[in-house]
Amino acid sequence: MKTTTRRRFVATSGALALQSLLPRASGEELPRWIDSHVHVWDADRETYPVSANFRKTAIKPSVFTPADLEKEQKSTGVSRTVLIQMSFFEFDNSYMLDVIAADPKRFRGVAIVDESKADVAETMKKLAEQGVRGFRLYAFPDRVKEWEGSNGIQQMWKTGGEENLAICCLTDSLSLPVIDRMAERYPKTRVVIDHFARIGMGGNIDSQQLDQLVALARFPEVYVKTSAFYALGKKAPPYTDLAPMIRELRDAFGSDRLMWGSDCPYQVQNEHTYRASVDLVTDKLPFLKETEIDDLMRNTAEKVFFG
Repeated sequence: MKTTTRRRFVATSGALALQSLLPRASGEELPRWIDSHVHVWDADRETYPVSANFRKTAIKPSVFTPADLEKEQKSTGVSRTVLIQMSFFEFDNSYMLDVIAADPKRFRGVAIVDESKADVAETMKKLAEQGVRGFRLYAFPDRVKEWEGSNGIQQMWKTGGEENLAICCLTDSLSLPVIDRMAERYPKTRVVIDHFARIGMGGNIDSQQLDQLVALARFPEVYVKTSAFYALGKKAPPYTDLAPMIRELRDAFGSDRLMWGSDCPYQVQNEHTYRASVDLVTDKLPFLKETEIDDLMRNTAEKVFFG
């Protein structure tokens, strides 16, 4: 049978090169799902240096490449991925950009930029030309207290609305009121809340915290990632204890504003698997219609990041 080849990324002479990885039968259709939340990094610390603000020994696992991700995604129905800039690279998005450039049909990116720089809007626009469709903000209480007085943060939200680029917030419930006010100020800006706003990290789904997240549903451009199952609630597969939260968010936002994400490589540590994360949405939530599964697993992320 005639075959074509998949591609992988390897660091060679200071650049990413392509080489054969696994054969695929000619004419084989790609699976349809999109993973909206994955981190990747390479073992080459010279070409892709870790920020001086992070200890190299704190990087665990030591490497997680697109080839590693492809192994996890095999036979799960996932073919496209949104890459989230890893914190220990800070504002150096070069590895993520190299991965996107090597396979732009498969990948899009969420970058991190320095909002204190006067040219932050231009930086966002330039990154958008390289496959970046969103910008990550660490929306924790010690940071969001500065947002409403920060020209740079205001510029990011304004530019996001003008350029159809998402503001992606890693947050917890304490910061949701500030995000609420920003969404009201910039109603055209797409906002993506990562990992259910981390509700359930303490083991229980707090109803008051969930109410705060649900309140954001009144803004048509606010989206929520149903992701990082390994870290929430009982923190054990099959993660069905998260079903009531997902159902309430579906009822409030609609399935077309929810998107699934694995949060690899952390989703594939210890007893947790990629398949278990996929299966929760595709097989273990009987209240979801087939069209709603399509929304969570593909359509919403496609609209926000691949459109």
